[in-house]
Amino acid sequence: MAEGSVEVQIVEGIGRIEFSHPKANSLPSKLLGKLTAELERLSKDSSVRVIGLQSSGEKAFCAGASFEELVSQKELEETTEYFMGFARVILAMRASKKFIVTRVQGKAVGGAVGIIAASDYVLAAKAASLRLSELSLGFGPFVISLPVLRKTGVSGFSELAIDTEWREAKWAKRQGLYASVHDDQRSLDEAYDALLKQLAGRVPLAMEKIKEVAWNDTEWWERELPIRARYAAELALSKESQAILKKLI
Repeated sequence: MAEGSVEVQIVEGIGRIEFSHPKANSLPSKLLGKLTAELERLSKDSSVRVIGLQSSGEKAFCAGASFEELVSQKELEETTEYFMGFARVILAMRASKKFIVTRVQGKAVGGAVGIIAASDYVLAAKAASLRLSELSLGFGPFVISLPVLRKTGVSGFSELAIDTEWREAKWAKRQGLYASVHDDQRSLDEAYDALLKQLAGRVPLAMEKIKEVAWNDTEWWERELPIRARYAAELALSKESQAILKKLI
């Protein structure tokens, strides 16, 4: 648990992935690697018709990047590889032929917003406000910019990236990041479970083709994401960014 965990359960055509970390469900590199591996595994499993993605607990959905890991790194290649962890999760979500339905019960920061944006359908609680904090940390949301821009357009992305302020769940719904917002966690869970069960009963090929149409013209992401990961790494290793991150640990 100290390093976090990724738990998977497959029941009646539903592959559920739940990630957890003691620090607000943040995502160090090992957890990102496990998440990518499980997304890829479930995508290839013929017994799985739909994938549900969620985090543990009742508070934060995900705090994004691990500040401790970013501060511990000294080499550009190492930090680039860390940001590529987020890129690989996004690419695995994009490449999956199965719908990925994400449940957001609480606050989402930084890289978590990218995971939300890369989901095919997102259900959230009223408490699920979100924020892109990267600029305030001395770098920028370069890797996650691709899925966020795809969902919100330039205007929504710019709002999040420039002022780094919290946005309420209803704002995220208007921007297309959330498909539905629920009053509390109980109603969120009921709607989440109901949708997963509904999709598990749909025709797999029909869902696959819908996803193919929705993700059309995103193949170039595979070439672009390593470039953006390096942008983020270069800035995260700067003296300014390291000083800010150390104060927040």
